[in-house]
Amino acid sequence: MNLEGKNEVIEGIKNGSTINKLIIDKNYMSRKDDVISLAKKYKIKTEFLPKKVMDKISKTGHHQGYIAETVDFEYADVEDILNLAKERNEDAFVVLLDGIEDPHNLGAIIRSCECAGVHGIIIPKIRACQVNETVVRTSAGAISNMKIARVTNLKEAIDTLKDNGLWIYSAEIGGQDIYKTDLTGPIGIVIGSEGNGTKQSIKNYCDAVVTLPLFGSVNSLNASVSCGIVVYEVVRQRISKNKK
Repeated sequence: MNLEGKNEVIEGIKNGSTINKLIIDKNYMSRKDDVISLAKKYKIKTEFLPKKVMDKISKTGHHQGYIAETVDFEYADVEDILNLAKERNEDAFVVLLDGIEDPHNLGAIIRSCECAGVHGIIIPKIRACQVNETVVRTSAGAISNMKIARVTNLKEAIDTLKDNGLWIYSAEIGGQDIYKTDLTGPIGIVIGSEGNGTKQSIKNYCDAVVTLPLFGSVNSLNASVSCGIVVYEVVRQRISKNKK
């Protein structure tokens, strides 16, 4: 898997991604460059190639003159996510994705979650998008700071979270008003797929359903947009609670 784009490469280097080789546009050789400086600092093998050659190597078409050849993405375990919350002495904050298929949505969700301080994301192994180059690019480097667990059974993952004191909410239509729901404390938020939302079997497994109020003629939001709004409502409530 490749990291492509300046921000993605910088974040990957700083956060310890295993980089086999760094490819940089040869036009950047003679200028002061943050990526080149980092590559020297971390003793990363670097190769300078013409942009036309890099365009052929690129899998996203948005390399910006920087491509890092890395090993495959290393997924975390659910326990790793919970342990991170304990290490930070924070109430666990987890997002579970029920069948997100669009890599752009997954990348955007990772970016929003990382900015909101989510401790980790849980995705299914089948019938869902996995981490790939497009996801990495869309996350704008956030993926290097985000633990992502890949599980065979989402219900079992929910059981593990509940056993560790988390209250699990499905963000879906037909539930209680999210702005009137207490979202403080250890929490897991389930975001459903782009077309069908959260599966009924998963929704029934959650403790409650929360809904964003809609005032237009369209009856749903994009999955990544919904996720961003929901996780930041959790952040807002936590900040408000800490101020009291």
